[in-house]
Amino acid sequence: MIRINLLGQNRPKAAKSSVPLEATMQIIFALVAIAVAFAVLGITYYQQKRDLDQTNAKIAALQAEKANLQQIKQEVDRFEAERTVLQQRIDVIEALQRNRSGGQELLQMVATTVVHVDNVWLTSLNRTGSAIEIQGEAASINSVANLITQLKRSGYFDNVEIKTAVEDDIVPSVETYNFSMSAAIAASATGGVKAQPTGATQAPLQPATGGRS
Repeated sequence: MIRINLLGQNRPKAAKSSVPLEATMQIIFALVAIAVAFAVLGITYYQQKRDLDQTNAKIAALQAEKANLQQIKQEVDRFEAERTVLQQRIDVIEALQRNRSGGQELLQMVATTVVHVDNVWLTSLNRTGSAIEIQGEAASINSVANLITQLKRSGYFDNVEIKTAVEDDIVPSVETYNFSMSAAIAASATGGVKAQPTGATQAPLQPATGGRS
């Protein structure tokens, strides 16, 4: 079908609708904001990832150091156990040496004391720790009293006490007394024998005999 324009005028064209400038600016700002947000998120992500990697590296280093310290601690514990065993052995040896030297000092001191008392003979000497028990024979009670006095004056003994003093008949027609006494080694004398009075001599303990000289 053919259409004929009888008016002789061009048909007006349809007018195009225009986008407002304000709407365009809003769209641009939104796109820019989204881009900025993505940029900030990206930067934050990489920073957090870097911090996490550094933290993981520090944790790995600390764990390695912990394992090394644990091994060192085991070595220290082993050496400490060995040191404890050796110290116990040393303590035992030192105790034995002290007991040996202490026994020599005790005999030395008792012998020195007995030498200065007339008519006294010791028959036994027993030691239990710092306590000692002495048994012997004497020609008189005065001799026993003199022995007690000398033991106290020596400075080596404390708590000297007579336990028994009984007349016996070991030698017929001769008056003798069997005695026993107790004493304790003075704490101040455990480090060694104290200096003796001038003229003091050392002599071995003599058992009681059948006669008097």
